[in-house]
Amino acid sequence: MLRYAAIDIGSNAVRLLIADITKNEEGYGYKKNTLIRVPLRLGDDAFLDHHISERKTEDLLKTMTAFKNLMDVYQVSEYLACATSAMREAGNGADIIKKIKQATNLDLEIIEGQREANIIYSNHIEDTLDSKRSYLYIDVGGGSTELSVFVNKVPVASKSFDIGTIRILDNQDKEETWDDMKNWVKEHTKSLKNMAAIGTGGNINKLYRMSDEKEGMPLSFLKLKGLYNNLNAHSLKERIQIFGLNPDRADVIIPACEIYITLLKWTGIKQIYVPKVGMADGIINLLIEENLTSQLYK
Repeated sequence: MLRYAAIDIGSNAVRLLIADITKNEEGYGYKKNTLIRVPLRLGDDAFLDHHISERKTEDLLKTMTAFKNLMDVYQVSEYLACATSAMREAGNGADIIKKIKQATNLDLEIIEGQREANIIYSNHIEDTLDSKRSYLYIDVGGGSTELSVFVNKVPVASKSFDIGTIRILDNQDKEETWDDMKNWVKEHTKSLKNMAAIGTGGNINKLYRMSDEKEGMPLSFLKLKGLYNNLNAHSLKERIQIFGLNPDRADVIIPACEIYITLLKWTGIKQIYVPKVGMADGIINLLIEENLTSQLYK
């Protein structure tokens, strides 16, 4: 059995996805085998102090050691490990990468916002889209939001903005960044009619599950607004108790809602599709493209 692994070191959580690679008539696909999520919250250190503390560095090292051991047990043949916004901003990010390499022999890549967007789009959501519609693709993370505009299934513009859930909770989001995002979105969507949104990331997946919407059906702007109002009317403790949210989800879900709602308001988009994929899935798809699909055409 061919197995690939994706490691996503985000600002809120660190994830390991181990996937079984399958061959089908169209080429190659994958089935999720194991997904582990560890809520390390590297963003708190990175956005406030621009430095990841010794304690969090130690926790990250332990997590990476555990991930490496699991990858060995599962006999993973290819992997890609990417660190995003928090590690980009931490002055000691490169040192931590070296420590992880020495301790685990894992190669980690600190990726720029544009590469992060490209990896997320390796999921090829556009294949399932209606070519008659234009789409705003929104991926909300702890440290940044990646946006892309799709027209006729082709990405015509994409950009990463330093606006994310942990950044907002830590009051490290800047007004000018919001203005930049607003101007960019308006500029790239003003001539497009009949737009819909696509949302990825842990928070929108959770909101979609809470909405009880039928699989494959979009979440309406009104339903999203209703969920937000309901969650926001409760304290953090109540969100954990009443809605059964994990403590590390119960706080970030509010700023995540705010980002999605704001973007939908700016564009007048009334529906958001939630395909249940994220960065880790994109990494697996990228590995398939680089290692298997490219081999078919050699």
